[in-house]
Amino acid sequence: MQRILHKLRIAGTLLGVLAALTAQAQDGADLVYKRLSERFPEVRPEQITPAPIPGLFELRLGPQIAYVSADGRFLLRGDIIDVGTDANLTEARRSAARLAAVEDVGEAQMIIFSPKQVKHTISVFTDIDCGYCRRLHREIEQYLDAGIRVRYLFFPRSGPDTESWSKAVTVWCSSDRNAALTKSKRGEVLAASNCSPTPVQQHYSLGITLGVQGTPAIITDSGELVPGYVPAAELMPYLDGGKQLPQG
Repeated sequence: MQRILHKLRIAGTLLGVLAALTAQAQDGADLVYKRLSERFPEVRPEQITPAPIPGLFELRLGPQIAYVSADGRFLLRGDIIDVGTDANLTEARRSAARLAAVEDVGEAQMIIFSPKQVKHTISVFTDIDCGYCRRLHREIEQYLDAGIRVRYLFFPRSGPDTESWSKAVTVWCSSDRNAALTKSKRGEVLAASNCSPTPVQQHYSLGITLGVQGTPAIITDSGELVPGYVPAAELMPYLDGGKQLPQG
């Protein structure tokens, strides 16, 4: 009985210490929020959490990650690397935020090509007039055969009120979006149509926020941003975690 009581006292002490540390961390986050919100009213409390480095707090603005000193005075940009494991802790957080931002779009607002058996899902920012985007889509059956589900989001590189933008709108407004996308990427001219609202602006704005600079831009199912065209035969083992992508 004494041994049990002793263990319970130890457990109670540990829980008390944990509660105190949690409360201290929350107090620190609240202070940082108060200081930041005075200058940046758009910052919300849930965007501020303790960072891996004591004395710093993480600030998440969409998929962007920054760090703030405990007094809310200094803002730092850059990656935190665990030198013991060589893990990029910031990129892991950034990937999670990136994936969450894409998921917030909702699959009803995407054009999806899905295999019978899904092993991985990628989200691809695409421009109908982009050569490498067209090459990727010409090989869509290879991605599907590999078990890769492809979710398309529009990113007309020329921006709003351009021909590429209008093509994206026309594809979205088609009765069969998948078939229309395939035809448009083959260079076929579709009858112009508009069914406002469309998700083209939302996709484009999200791409800019995520740092998309060219197309295709692939977001993996772990949230990593892979720029450029990658053949299915090279992408699949990378998604499985067993092989790096070739450089260049």
